Amino acid sequence: TCSLPKPMVPIVNKPIIGHIVELLKKYSINDIIVTLHYLPTVIENYLKNGSEMGVNVSYSIEEGAPLGTAGCVKNIESKLDDTFVVISGDALTDFNLDDAIRFHKEKKSKATLVLTRVPNPLEFGVVITDNEGRIERFLEKPTSSEVFSDTINTGIYILEPEILKYLPENMEQDFSKDLFPALLKNNDPMFGYVAEGYWCDVGSLETYRMANYDVLNGKVNVNIPYEQKQEGIWTGESVVIEPSAILETPVVIGNNCYIGKNTKILANTIVGDNVIISDESTLKRPILWNGVYIDKRVSLSGCIIAKNTTVKMDSQILEGAVIGEDTNIGQKTEIKNSVRIWPAKNIESGSILKDSLVWGSGAQKSLFGEGGVQGFINLDITPELTVKIGAAYGATIGIGKSVVISRDQSPAARLVSRGLFSGILSVGVDVRNLEETAIPVTRYRIPSLAVAGGIHIRSDAEDPEKVSIEFLDSAGMNIPSNLEKKIESTYYKEDFRRAMIEEIGEINYPARIREKYIEGFMDSFEGFVPEQPLKIVVDYAFRINNVVLPSILGKIGMETIVLNAHVMSRPRVDRGKLVKQLSEVVTALNADFGVIIDGDGERMILVDNEGKVVDGNKLLALMTSLIMEDNSGKNVVMPVNYPNVIDQIVEKFGGKNIMTKAGNRSLMETAISKNAIFAGRNDGKFIFPNFHCGFDAMFATAILSKLISNKKVSISKLIDEIPEVNYRYDSIPCMTEQKGVVIRTLVEKTRGMKVDLLDGIKVHNEDGSWVLVLPHPTEPLINMYADGENSDAVTNHMNNYKSIIEEIVG
Repeated sequence: TCSLPKPMVPIVNKPIIGHIVELLKKYSINDIIVTLHYLPTVIENYLKNGSEMGVNVSYSIEEGAPLGTAGCVKNIESKLDDTFVVISGDALTDFNLDDAIRFHKEKKSKATLVLTRVPNPLEFGVVITDNEGRIERFLEKPTSSEVFSDTINTGIYILEPEILKYLPENMEQDFSKDLFPALLKNNDPMFGYVAEGYWCDVGSLETYRMANYDVLNGKVNVNIPYEQKQEGIWTGESVVIEPSAILETPVVIGNNCYIGKNTKILANTIVGDNVIISDESTLKRPILWNGVYIDKRVSLSGCIIAKNTTVKMDSQILEGAVIGEDTNIGQKTEIKNSVRIWPAKNIESGSILKDSLVWGSGAQKSLFGEGGVQGFINLDITPELTVKIGAAYGATIGIGKSVVISRDQSPAARLVSRGLFSGILSVGVDVRNLEETAIPVTRYRIPSLAVAGGIHIRSDAEDPEKVSIEFLDSAGMNIPSNLEKKIESTYYKEDFRRAMIEEIGEINYPARIREKYIEGFMDSFEGFVPEQPLKIVVDYAFRINNVVLPSILGKIGMETIVLNAHVMSRPRVDRGKLVKQLSEVVTALNADFGVIIDGDGERMILVDNEGKVVDGNKLLALMTSLIMEDNSGKNVVMPVNYPNVIDQIVEKFGGKNIMTKAGNRSLMETAISKNAIFAGRNDGKFIFPNFHCGFDAMFATAILSKLISNKKVSISKLIDEIPEVNYRYDSIPCMTEQKGVVIRTLVEKTRGMKVDLLDGIKVHNEDGSWVLVLPHPTEPLINMYADGENSDAVTNHMNNYKSIIEEIVG
């Protein structure tokens, strides 16, 4: 209730005060005065004048210090000229008010307290009446030794206007402490009516949960604001429930909701309006307010999640936890029992919260991640955010400059690009719109367009809801971290000047973007005639790469069989199925090799002539060997986690292997500055600096075709000739604030040993193996890599350092 008055807290998706107004209307109490103090406009905006609910509502707003339960009624004394009912806006009840009013009239009472009986009266005002119902004694919130009855005051009163004379004006006054003792002292007729039915003071998180469950289970006679489509299942309008989802009764699902595939909505679950629950999640008795997003494979048990909160995939929130509104829960996060998170927090992925989070934002320190600005479309990456990022980027570039924007074919990328356009143009920067263009083409064209930089937007092939916005410099490389920080600072400070009308930027559309790329591509193959044309199977994975590569492979004399070349606007790629299909086609057609052009044209997945998928380390070794054989004595550039076999290959051909940091920018920058012939990673991403600065799977496929055709040897045979690779990878959860402690501790423990501190800490062991401990740049993880000649030794070293790190992080 940090930003919500308690009467507006929803019970089965309707504010408590909404249930109370419906109860009053049910018993023909149609003229309602609502006394307000805390966040009054929230209630005013909900109830308005009452006409939508069939009643007349007016308001009395307390200024300054609150006047108390009775003082606020004294404040509206002039409007009360007949018997009136006082009822709390934060208690849920279905009492028959007609019976209570009839009792009041029959007894000619001046004040009638509506009472109920409860097992534990310690938190309430206890009342004793005589046989006629006249109140003899009461005590507000007694101790255990003071309890004299189980009949309590519900805070519902039927009163005559003349009793307000006992109250002074403009002073804090309470019914139980001030008015009722005065009536008792003066022997005025004051009665207690013991009502039958349901009553719950929603004064704690536990009672709030129980009130919701009681409504679901029919213990309260109130209106659930949706149609009961089948016994025990209430759903609103425009609800989509996948056929494979499982719903147990009773449940409530609000308007405009989506329930994903294989999701389980178990009994006593309440889902607000505009909620998305993704595939394979399990909900057991949570209460979700409006606008909540639940990602894949999330587990929720008996928790409360306030409005506009996002819970990312593989997270777990346990019994009794409460998540405040506008909070972002990162991936693989665990929120323990009864933890409370105050509103607008950003919980880092991989976190384990055992204690409540009240102070501090919990926010990530950087807008930028490993691949630029990343997140879920319309959750993390909203139109509002993209406009603001565009303005911050444009302001950093400078008025009067130009930038390019390209994107993949997805609707999400198109949406993001439009927002970026608006922001960039608004600060006086022109945009050269390349529209649907693979990122290698964008990187290649940026230098020749003479722009200050560029942006490329793409969705994730396997999860189209995820979007990344990559920022490029004037050479086409990823921007350096200092420029990221400058953009970020401008973004958060909103430190940008909007352009005057005559300065507003313009959009233009450069011609022959792909054609220029193809021309430059072909220049690299000038004079090449394959000694043995190859049969190649190319899977474009439904992406826009198919616009470029088919014509190129044909021009260099290769026979190409194409798979999945039709561009899908919303591809959800199952990479495993694509690889299986490619392997089957390669073997069936007796092809020389097959390749999937993945990652918007940046990454290649290779299948050899026998239909076997080539491991990433072996692929890197194969490409390095073929290129070095054709370019003896040249430099290559590798990230700090490269496998040992690369050194053997480079040394064999008289070249030099230059090690650099693991980040993409470092690899690109070093490859260009060191005049390298090749740079690569062990995930199928390769750079050919003589062509352009970035990863290019299309160019890599053509180079591989050229070099294999010249050798007249099958890929499977070349792979068999590569020395054994005993490469290992693992990761350990580690909070961001602990990463520095891990590296410092390892440096201290390895004094006297050969270590590299270029990026993380790389420890070289006496047996020739190494272990690299590298903190993840954005996620709460420590990445570990190891390699060496002896497989058992590598495993032992890896486990040893893993144990040390786990001891450090606890």
